[in-house]
Amino acid sequence: MAGSRAYLDHNASAPLLPAARAAVVAALDVVANPSSVHSEGRAARRIIEDARRDVAALVGAQPGHVVFTSGATEAATTLLSPDWRMGRGAVRMSRLFVTEADHPCVLNGGRFPAERIARLGVDANGIIDLVALEGALAAHDKSEGLPLVAIHAANNETGVIQPVRAISELVKAAGGVLVLDAVQAAGRIPLDMSEGYADYLILSSHKIGGSKGAGAIVAFADLMMPAPLVTGGGQEKGHRGGTENLPAIAGFGAAAREALAGLAEIERVRTVRDGIEAAIMRLAPDAEIFGKAVERLANTTFFAIPGVKAETAQIAFDLAGVALSAGSACSSGKVGPSHVLKAMGYADNLGALRVSIGRQTTGADVEKFETALAALLARRTDRTQAA
Repeated sequence: MAGSRAYLDHNASAPLLPAARAAVVAALDVVANPSSVHSEGRAARRIIEDARRDVAALVGAQPGHVVFTSGATEAATTLLSPDWRMGRGAVRMSRLFVTEADHPCVLNGGRFPAERIARLGVDANGIIDLVALEGALAAHDKSEGLPLVAIHAANNETGVIQPVRAISELVKAAGGVLVLDAVQAAGRIPLDMSEGYADYLILSSHKIGGSKGAGAIVAFADLMMPAPLVTGGGQEKGHRGGTENLPAIAGFGAAAREALAGLAEIERVRTVRDGIEAAIMRLAPDAEIFGKAVERLANTTFFAIPGVKAETAQIAFDLAGVALSAGSACSSGKVGPSHVLKAMGYADNLGALRVSIGRQTTGADVEKFETALAALLARRTDRTQAA
């Protein structure tokens, strides 16, 4: 429709799916506490357990191994802890290994003290340095505790997909534990926890079209878990206290069902993304698309155009009715240098823009983006000629 906006920022938050909206609204009418034993309470509990099954199915896990949280940041902070338990026994994680390109909620190390966090480099494409990881794990002093490795399955800015299985082999050989930040990967690439490549996954509802306010820890097995971050009445088998956010969890479950079915449409999304990239290169042949040489999410483009400042471009696109971002949206709304690009070896002052789409993205959205980009580049040409 004329005057409508093009929303191209799905990696920040995907649009709420109709099925998820319906699930949220229906759950709002369920008044009982899910921990109550009466009929109303059991009805609320059924909603949560149905959602638990749907979230588990999305990543090939057992429903009983899903722990609901308030979001991915809480899930990460819970998992990134030195203190774990196996049954009644204590387990110590003595060092955390992350990459310089991880999302801030992982990069900052959760509950680990700074001196116990090791940050590993990535190459020019954003892929982890496997040799450095292997060396770091080999040098780890197991007498102090186990090594905990946390890494993104797919980068939130570039969309670059990490070699998860190769990482898993190194971690397992070192007797370590692998936490996979699957926030951007879920619903965009197939994930199957039953194959055992990761010990724990981090998920977020609103990244897959659910409502904000729900996330999850998904474990391969529930024999070992971190000390809870939120204690209380023993909800979520004692792993996360507090009355569950029933509407948000209901929306999460509905979105997970849709995301699993939507995996069949990934190639169509890739075709749309490739069209956007073709338009960028046609209009700005000097543009650079980051991570293009390696496997990326089908929905993500992170690019820079010489002479175009990210903050200026983002405002121009917004005024033209196009919502996109200059990287992660989890930095208090600030537009500044990308720590991901810095980790990849690019200059601090390089401005980049992220386009991230979904199954709902239309041809009209792409056309609006192209029109806005052409206008932005015309202004760049005018400034260059005037100079």
